[in-house]
Amino acid sequence: MKIIDAVAALAVAVAVACAIPVPVRAADVPQPPGWALDWHDEFDGPLLDRAKWVPETGGHGWGNHERQYYTDRPANVRVDGGMLVIEARREDYRGSRYTSARIKTAGLVERTHGRYEARIRIPRGQGIWPAFWLLGTDPGKVGWPRLGEIDIMENIGKEPDTVHGTVHGPGYSGAGAFGRPQKLEAGAYADDFHVYAVEWEPGEIRWYRDGILYHTARPDTVPGDWVFEHPFFVILNLAVGGDWPGDPDATTVLPQRMLVDYVRVYRRAP
Repeated sequence: MKIIDAVAALAVAVAVACAIPVPVRAADVPQPPGWALDWHDEFDGPLLDRAKWVPETGGHGWGNHERQYYTDRPANVRVDGGMLVIEARREDYRGSRYTSARIKTAGLVERTHGRYEARIRIPRGQGIWPAFWLLGTDPGKVGWPRLGEIDIMENIGKEPDTVHGTVHGPGYSGAGAFGRPQKLEAGAYADDFHVYAVEWEPGEIRWYRDGILYHTARPDTVPGDWVFEHPFFVILNLAVGGDWPGDPDATTVLPQRMLVDYVRVYRRAP
């Protein structure tokens, strides 16, 4: 065995023994059949790549009566050990009792159609709300929900074994959105990494968890206009509280961290 291979093997063994997440290298993951890699972030550098991501900041509830203030501080969003770390903390900050982070690719990476995939270990706890999703660009200022929203993965802490895949559009938004849950066979999603993906093509969006197809949306299945044939951008965030998950309670342990190994966007191979 070469010395460099032996060192790498030792590092993996130590990480496993210490329960430290081991990032997956791009070269170790085969491309999905029929798709070609178009854009990605492996979070291998020392800092969040501001040429790829824009942090959003503020504490106004974000339309859901959320409790956190989103910051761009390293305490809340950073790259560490080949992972993106989004950390929710209990602290008084600018009128909010919690802090966290939300980052997006708006204005930098906006695509129409493709396969969007991320390997994520979600946090846990009542009132904790991680999400990986797409939001439509809004050049005409049509507003939400007509601009469209594709939720690739959402979890609320009171459902530790369930994630949700959903679309929001005119006539099917908020609590009336068109979605489906995906239950884990055993344990909680926060116990390990999982791969969450959508394959978005003209007239159809398909949701996958670890390669399992569990939900499909088409113009004839949504109860309103189909608004998914224009550019969207990627968002990763970790909310605290809100109308859907409810507030943290005495059982909620903070800080909580959402770990993202990679985000990859594929286009249909020619």
